[in-house]
Amino acid sequence: MDLLTPELGLFFWTLVAFIAIFLILRKFAWGPILSSLSEREKGIADSIATAQNVKAEMAQMKAENEKLMAQAREERSTMLKEAKEIKDRMINEAKEQAKNEANKIIADAQVQIQQQKNAALTEVKNEIGNLAVEVAGKILRQELAASKGQEAYMQLLSEDIKLN
Repeated sequence: MDLLTPELGLFFWTLVAFIAIFLILRKFAWGPILSSLSEREKGIADSIATAQNVKAEMAQMKAENEKLMAQAREERSTMLKEAKEIKDRMINEAKEQAKNEANKIIADAQVQIQQQKNAALTEVKNEIGNLAVEVAGKILRQELAASKGQEAYMQLLSEDIKLN
């Protein structure tokens, strides 16, 4: 049983050695270890705060990006709508202009046709008049060739002059 109970001297020197090592470790080891742990803890806390700030900024940027995308979509739809309206207006204007020009061409053609018709009628009338004069001239020549016809024609002219 002597082996299980320590002697007082051994106990004292063990206690002195433990306290000495404890004080040496406390002065030289625990101080730097605790300060490096504090610095590391502070660095981790700063990193976490920075990460949270970055996360908040990213969320804000994402919201702004979505807002800009929505605005761009709206502007695109507005531009497409305006382009369609311009296209429709241009098509309608072109149709109206073509219609007006076609009506003008038709009216001009009708005027020309009427003028040509009138010219043709005038020409036909002149031809008929010329033919009538020629026929009358031939008939008069034939009747006036005889002296009896000349006397009758002179009598007719003198009566006509007396009446006027």
